[in-house]
Amino acid sequence: MDLDFEACRRAFLTRDPRFDGRIFAGVRTTGIYCRPICPARTPKAENMAFFPTAAAAQEAGFRPCLRCRPEASPDLGAWRGTSNTVSRALTLIEAGALDDGDVDALAARLGVGERQLRRLFRQHLGAAPVSVAQTRRVLLAKQLIQETRLPMAEVALASGFGSVRRFNETFLALFQRPPGELRRSRLADIPASQGLVVRLAYKPPYDWGAMIEFLAGRAIAGVEAVTADRYARVLSVDGVTGVVTVAPRADDALSVELRFPNLAVVPQVIARVRRVFDLSADPVRIGEHLSQDPALAPRVAARPGLRAPGAWDGFELAARAILGQQVTVQAARGLAGKMAAAYGATFEDPWAAGLGLTRTFPTPGRLVGQDIATLGMPRARGAALESLARAVVDDPGIFAPRADLTSAIAALKALPGIGEWTAQYIALRELREPDAFPQADIGLMRAMTDAEGRRPTPDELLARSAAWRPWRAYAAQHLWSADAAETQPRRSPTDDRRAA
Repeated sequence: MDLDFEACRRAFLTRDPRFDGRIFAGVRTTGIYCRPICPARTPKAENMAFFPTAAAAQEAGFRPCLRCRPEASPDLGAWRGTSNTVSRALTLIEAGALDDGDVDALAARLGVGERQLRRLFRQHLGAAPVSVAQTRRVLLAKQLIQETRLPMAEVALASGFGSVRRFNETFLALFQRPPGELRRSRLADIPASQGLVVRLAYKPPYDWGAMIEFLAGRAIAGVEAVTADRYARVLSVDGVTGVVTVAPRADDALSVELRFPNLAVVPQVIARVRRVFDLSADPVRIGEHLSQDPALAPRVAARPGLRAPGAWDGFELAARAILGQQVTVQAARGLAGKMAAAYGATFEDPWAAGLGLTRTFPTPGRLVGQDIATLGMPRARGAALESLARAVVDDPGIFAPRADLTSAIAALKALPGIGEWTAQYIALRELREPDAFPQADIGLMRAMTDAEGRRPTPDELLARSAAWRPWRAYAAQHLWSADAAETQPRRSPTDDRRAA
């Protein structure tokens, strides 16, 4: 990936926060790499080298700066729009695809060759897939060392290292010191907490109000609890059940508290938090592109920090989407609560119970063979949910990223009860496809009504949306937000399934 040296140099000279997370500088005389906002004196130009990612800098032999802490920078998805294959690969890597597998297997899951995947990573990230995975692990470990009181053995486990020995060897090789020395000067500044608290940065602006309003409107009783300044839920990952809470901070970051009995799931939980709260988005870049359309420009200007909310689990989202067909958001939320009460597992934790969290969302296996329609829905819809659960039991990877959006939509539409709209909606929220676009949604068409009161057809809206690519998912979010502000909640017609 080519970077303009002078432009990068100016960003570091001015400590421009707009480039934080986009570029990193390696200093040849010290062997350290930094963020643009590093408070240290800017080195001489001849001693600097610039990289598009922390992984590229680390692969080149530089180690993270202890002052500006690259692990605390926004984890921007700057590759989106240039290589969705890389974006999908990063989603799988963050979920642990290279912990137990190799690059060949990762490439096969994405429908590309191993050499092509390596070439794309070099082109867009400046580093190999394995280097990206290792850098993520190291930076998470460094963050946990400096921001928590976890013992080093638990830091190693929580950051994805297979052993404490490997953890110690990596830090000695990278920092020329044992990991414990990175904490000693900071231990007194670390607040005590019963859970594991981490700071997840984002690129501002961030519309927390819109995000929490969206999640609150769909919160499942007993599973989720939402207030204006906190989101909390019970979450199961790889058979480990715990509680995650998310709250805004004043420093362009979210505070995430994790209470799980097995710290090995921490990397996956953090990956899900990033996905649900869309922390990898670059709203400035996306907004600049969408604002080229006169119809979107005022909406982007009104809510510049709007994000596209993700999903915690593919099956949960698909089940919610089916429940929400042809009913209001409130009705769908009530049905989801009934289903959780009837088929979800009890979660017993006094602290969680104080928040109103008492159950997990049902797993697919718990719904197989059940007459779900008795909860108060059309029998055909209950049967579709049971069939969906059976299909996911047979193929647990059905909601994993595919080679491209087209193949993902085709695979999703093959599932019981899922049509074009629902498939696009799942691709938008669970697969994090930035170009997913449910063009038949009545809210989107209503929001694009022209000055003469004419509403576009789905085909016309799809044609209009071509100019919004590759960020149509964000265009949809802006249109939904505008539609919600202009209209009262109403019962959805057949093609309006935003109750999911």
